[in-house]
Amino acid sequence: MSENLEKIFGIDLGTTYSSISYVDEFGKALIVPNAENQRITPSVVFFDGGNIVVGDVAKESAKLYPNEVVSFVKRSMGESDFFFEHDSKEYRAEEISSYIIKKLVQDAEQYLNEKITDLVITCPAYFGINEREATRMAGEIAGYNVRQIINEPTAAAIAYGNVDSPGNRVVLVYDLGGGTFDITMIEIRPDAVEVICTGGDHNLGGKDWDDRIVSTLVQEFQNATGTNEDILEDADTCQDLQLSAEKAKKMLTQREKTPISITHGGERVKVELTRQKFEEITQDLIERTIVLTHEMLEQAKEKGYKKFDEIILVGGSTRMPRVAERIQQEFSLNPKLFEPDEAVAKGAAIYGWKLSLNDGLIKRIAKKTSKSIDEIYDSFESTPEEVLKEAVQEMADDTGCALPALERSMVNIKDVASKSFGVVVRNRDNEELIFNLIRRNTTIPVDTKKTFYTAVDNQKTVLIRIMENETTEKTLPAQNAIEIGTAVLHLPSGLPVDLPIEISFKLNNEGRLQITAVESSASRSVEVAVETRAVIQGEELEEAKARCQSIVVH
Repeated sequence: MSENLEKIFGIDLGTTYSSISYVDEFGKALIVPNAENQRITPSVVFFDGGNIVVGDVAKESAKLYPNEVVSFVKRSMGESDFFFEHDSKEYRAEEISSYIIKKLVQDAEQYLNEKITDLVITCPAYFGINEREATRMAGEIAGYNVRQIINEPTAAAIAYGNVDSPGNRVVLVYDLGGGTFDITMIEIRPDAVEVICTGGDHNLGGKDWDDRIVSTLVQEFQNATGTNEDILEDADTCQDLQLSAEKAKKMLTQREKTPISITHGGERVKVELTRQKFEEITQDLIERTIVLTHEMLEQAKEKGYKKFDEIILVGGSTRMPRVAERIQQEFSLNPKLFEPDEAVAKGAAIYGWKLSLNDGLIKRIAKKTSKSIDEIYDSFESTPEEVLKEAVQEMADDTGCALPALERSMVNIKDVASKSFGVVVRNRDNEELIFNLIRRNTTIPVDTKKTFYTAVDNQKTVLIRIMENETTEKTLPAQNAIEIGTAVLHLPSGLPVDLPIEISFKLNNEGRLQITAVESSASRSVEVAVETRAVIQGEELEEAKARCQSIVVH
């Protein structure tokens, strides 16, 4: 090859397991195994004195050192009040997640014998501004250039569309991971992957199934020993039961029953858990996913999509037999289990491949048309077909990449807003309301504006409170939203009441929000990129980066 394409790696930063992938010169996404030769790595971090251990060893260490091990940290992403304390230091979820990312990348660098700098990282479709920004910061703390954050179901659909037969179809992506559930309707065409609607719950996942097993085991122990003691208050016992529950859940995907041993306080109780019992105690969790699916389908109908052609299952928890059974029963359609542990990472890698190719194509097109790179970037989708084809052929010749793979990469990917975003306003009765400028499931990127008015004569400032919520309504009570940022617009003196203030909201492809407010009389304006206070920043961020760069993750 006379020229190498920049590799942008895809990372599925999962609640229970994570993985990393890249695309080869033939356009095929490949998972990179870790140092233990496993294709997925447990998202578990063990603070072993001055060392950081991630993966299987960390997970097993939880039995002996439950207070030094962090699991399921993804569920705390974007939470300002989450801290894990070790050796008199406090660690935020972003920093703990950065160690998982660093482990994945370090192992991939060793396996491939090359340096990795750029990443695409996935997150649940239902993540809001806080969680998305926290995910980005985890990658940056680890020392990498995060090119984009993309939704997990979108990544899975990209991977599915890349390997499955061509043709137009509407697909439901049922994504049940270790800690999150997303249900997304996506239209896949040979030239496009377009998200229609998404829904879900980022606190519903395989761990909840594990917790039901744990509760059952506690009851069985109490019945067998005649005690009312809550054995989960013992950290060692609690951790042992969590690990036993996960193993039992996996065993019950293959067998009708499994034995479990419970040891606590010098006593040992043996329990036999059947698949039937397991499905009984978790039936309401399955039903919750069905309810969320129907809610999403109702919203899809409002956008003109009244039916779908396929259902694909991704996420390790979809291996539970009851998942496919219940979906088939509800929708009279056999779902397809599609690379449940790997589809998301592979889709992220394919998206990164597309970004890398676009970078190269834009440079070539700019050279051909004598336009600037910025001009081509802004109008890339409207590039004349013959110019684009010529640039793709040149790239194939220069890089040695297969032409069909490059052509497949030209697929157009469109996602939707996972939340609604608005501002606090007052109605005629002086009651506070939220007015949504961007509503959930609106196709992104989106740029919208709305004119509001000052409330009193000689108003000195306008406080713009930026709110995030989950409704699709235009207005809603203020208490049904959370504040994610503020901006203050200073006004000149002597202005009358009802002065127009134009507020613009711009949401980009990865769900980052930019706000502009303009006052018409003197064209005063204020701009704010929402950088939520719930996410690590400032001196705390720099300290986290320094810590992460100074350690080797094992």
